[in-house]
Amino acid sequence: MLNRTPDLAPLQSSRLAEKTAGTSIRHGFFSRVGGVSTGIYASLNCGPGSKDKAEDVHENRSRVARWFGAGTENLVTVHQVHSADAVTVSAPFSGDQPKADALVTRTPGLVLGVLTADCGPVLFADPEAGVIAAAHSGWRGAVTGILEATIAAMEKMGASRANITACLGPAISRAAYEVGPEFVATFKEHNADNHRFFSPSINRGHAMFDLPAFVGEKLGAAGVGFEIMDHCTYGDEDGLFSYRRTTHRREPDYGRQISAIALGEH
Repeated sequence: MLNRTPDLAPLQSSRLAEKTAGTSIRHGFFSRVGGVSTGIYASLNCGPGSKDKAEDVHENRSRVARWFGAGTENLVTVHQVHSADAVTVSAPFSGDQPKADALVTRTPGLVLGVLTADCGPVLFADPEAGVIAAAHSGWRGAVTGILEATIAAMEKMGASRANITACLGPAISRAAYEVGPEFVATFKEHNADNHRFFSPSINRGHAMFDLPAFVGEKLGAAGVGFEIMDHCTYGDEDGLFSYRRTTHRREPDYGRQISAIALGEH
């Protein structure tokens, strides 16, 4: 694939890169740098659900698509709703995007993307089967099964768990993710052992939640190889958008970074 936008320098998973070396699979966890948006959206805001200028978001998404050597129409995302629903894709969507939180394909030329601003972007690949996926895994999706649903959908397309590699990209870290008692109770209702993903907060009755560790636990239990990037969205103001940081500052809106994976044309 031809990279026509060398100014974009997304983070990449060393494990995923190693497992897909010699194949046409390419991936990237893009930062907020390298786009045309301004103000609080500066600069590579790829979220059409934001209040950013539509033409700027379109240009930003075009730049990401070009990084993969693809046309803008081949960058496919869904209407994310914090669900456990994964959809299979064989062509760009016509009309409205489906409501889901993961995409799976074995069609060359498609770029699968998920949008985040603290939630966990997870990219998957089985290079032997030529099956790839991208999942948006916030806490709700992780609890209810979005990662497992994505892996199951990959298997239906011919992937094998033994050959799947996954990577969680930049997400909010335990140090920045304070939650209330109801949140902790919800997790313990699903599994009493989930208490280990929480540590005490300086605020009474609250706790700090480790989303990356929880996602890693889910991926490991599902039987796939994985990597967890230690890169906090909240802490990297220059490089990444963060919904929680925006909320703390009482800003009116926030941008979304994109994480994407593509199976190149043969």
